[in-house]
Formats: sequence, structure tokens, C-alpha cells
Amino acid sequence: MSVIDLSWWQLSLAAGLVLALAACAHIARLQTSRPLVIAALRTAIQLTLVGLVLDTLFTLGTLLWIGLLALAMLLFAGQQVVARQEYRLRGGRSFAVATLAMLVSAFSVTILSLAVLIGPSPWYQPQYSIPLLGMLLGNTMTGVALSLDRLTESMRRSRDIIENRLMLGHTWQQASLEFRREAMRAGLMPTVNSMAAAGIVFLPGMMTGQIISGTSPTIAVKYQILILFTIASSTGFGAFLAVTMAARQLFDKRERLRTDQLIKNT
Repeated sequence: MSVIDLSWWQLSLAAGLVLALAACAHIARLQTSRPLVIAALRTAIQLTLVGLVLDTLFTLGTLLWIGLLALAMLLFAGQQVVARQEYRLRGGRSFAVATLAMLVSAFSVTILSLAVLIGPSPWYQPQYSIPLLGMLLGNTMTGVALSLDRLTESMRRSRDIIENRLMLGHTWQQASLEFRREAMRAGLMPTVNSMAAAGIVFLPGMMTGQIISGTSPTIAVKYQILILFTIASSTGFGAFLAVTMAARQLFDKRERLRTDQLIKNT
């Protein structure tokens, strides 16, 4: 089955729908037209550049270049996590926590999936490794960002409650358990909702793309199940590591709460 190519004028018509929406938002004074247009421009530019980079990577196919691209993706994801927090840890600790959590979770699950579950030859074949890492890293980034934002905001707001628990003899783990639990729930909720609604409310993006490209629906379903399971694992482990490390940063060696370590993002 041949794939129907899209011309630039067809993409321009699709862009026209976004511009029409931005115009309606501007007329209604909703103050969302500017962010919408900027986001659309970034999408078009970034994906076009990524397409050119991937064409080159698919031709070269070396582990070095794939590793450099993966590193760039990780660093950008860490920066995005910090930017999405209302309150962040002082210095570069929020960036370090988020980046380390995503490195351990997303990269480990990606390598395991490639080497054991999918098994391309070589295991880092860019056709599989880059899209898979991108999906896992993107979803893990969202989960980590939501978890850290909920954790820092709730612990800052509930400082008196936590300090009362500490005075009663609770450890920092016990005093912060409720807030770490809420943060984990916030980070995992989008993934859980997607898994619960997949196949009934919507067809996931990867499955839809494979079917459009001519892949058998049965094969597309298998890949989509694999992706959803790995996304859930990566996001869950990433959120858990980020919440645990960030919560520990808010207590000193004597287990005193230090909300002064949080600063508001500008």
C-alpha cells in the first residue's frame, strides 16, 4: 500500500485552520492567539529541522550521532521541566533532579525495549531508537514536570503542617508522604487516562500513523500496546525518582523543612 504524500500547500491549508482559530481568539479578546501562533510556528520549524536531522541520521546510522542527539533531547527536556514549574529549587538543582530522573527512567526503558523487546539489528537502529526515545522522553518530561510542580507548590503552601509533623517526631519521609503521593498522582494521571481511553475514545498517535502508512492494524496494535506500557513505566519511574530527590532537597541534614530553597520562576 503506497503512502499519500502531502504537499506544502496542503500543510498551508492546515495552518490556515490554526490562524482562523487565533483570529477568533483575538476578536474575543481571550489573550490566547499570540501563544497559539508562536506554538504553531515553533512546531513547523522544529519538526522541519528534525526531519532534516533524521534523514541524515538514518543515512549515517552511527551510535555516536544518535547518542549526541539523545543527549540534546535530554538537556532540552530538563530545561522544559524547570520552565514549567511555578516554584523551583535554587541554583541548578531542579534541572539536575529532572534530568537525572529522565536519564535513569526514559533511557533505561528505551534501551531495554530496543535490546530485548523489539530487537532491531543493530539495537540502536535510528528508525526505532529515535522515535521510541522521543515518545518516552516526551511523556516522562510531562510527568516529571507535573509531579515537581505539584510537590513544590503543595509543600510550600503546607509548611505549617509539615513542621508540626516534624515536631511530633516524624521523619522527613513521613512528614512529606502525603505531598509526595499527591505529586506522583498528578504526574501519572495523564498517562493513566490515556491508557484507560486508548482504543475506545481515541486511537493513539503512533498506531494511527502506522495504519495510515500501510502497516497492518494487528501489528500497529501490538506496537501501540508496547509503547503505552513503556511510557507508563518510564513516566512512573521518572516521577518517582524526581519527587523523591526533590523532596529530600527541601530538608536539611537535621530534617528541618527548608522552603527557602524554593524560588518563584520568572
